[in-house]
Amino acid sequence: MDLLFKTASPNHEITVYDITELYGEKGRFRVLEFSNQAIQGAMDLDEPARILFEYPRAMIHLIESNMPSFDRMFVIGHGIGTLAGHYAERRVKVAELDPTVVELSKTFFGYTQHNVSIGDGREILGNEEQHAYDCIVLDAFTDKGTPHHLISQPFFAMCREKLDSSGMLMMNLFGKGEHDQLMNAIYTTLGEEFAYLKAFALPSGGTSDIQNMILVGRNRPIGFQARQMAGFTEIEPGQGYVIRDRGSN
Repeated sequence: MDLLFKTASPNHEITVYDITELYGEKGRFRVLEFSNQAIQGAMDLDEPARILFEYPRAMIHLIESNMPSFDRMFVIGHGIGTLAGHYAERRVKVAELDPTVVELSKTFFGYTQHNVSIGDGREILGNEEQHAYDCIVLDAFTDKGTPHHLISQPFFAMCREKLDSSGMLMMNLFGKGEHDQLMNAIYTTLGEEFAYLKAFALPSGGTSDIQNMILVGRNRPIGFQARQMAGFTEIEPGQGYVIRDRGSN
């Protein structure tokens, strides 16, 4: 490992390093990592435009299957800017809590857009116009997981109001698939605001293993082709409780 940068920001311990093997693949890779060895982004130094992780590839398929001519996207959680960089020709606005992450994406990962607003994603989205977006993507994590105020019913209601009538909310999450109480609750809460839901997970070794998951909410049917989902398979979460904002009745 070749360490390029390390710091402790108010939100994370952040490290950037180069390695010659990533998830069993040999090559030259650059990695952005948060606390607890949580990889937030990675780039193939020999093919920088290549999207390495499965979840953005699956999200791109969902976007292009359902909204091929979309124009405006709002992303909460910047990382190295994978989705925003892929759609550099579209109108994308990104909210990122940590300014250090944005600077590192430009310095070490070649991010060239000037479309990132620093601050809490929910607050920034709340100031946007109604029905302004075709797609909202939630990809935000702390060392405790996805922040509570970004998985609550009032937040999902806000997202629905900011999306146009055919718009779609997509969430990158980690859980235990169909056997995770919190994932069931997020899925149930999403259903309070959207008529059509889909849930997908990457396979794991056992029912207790943490899986990468994608949840989707929309008020129109959600189409996809299984072979284009980068290894994600559709799952059916169970019924859960509705997540309210903390401190609300």
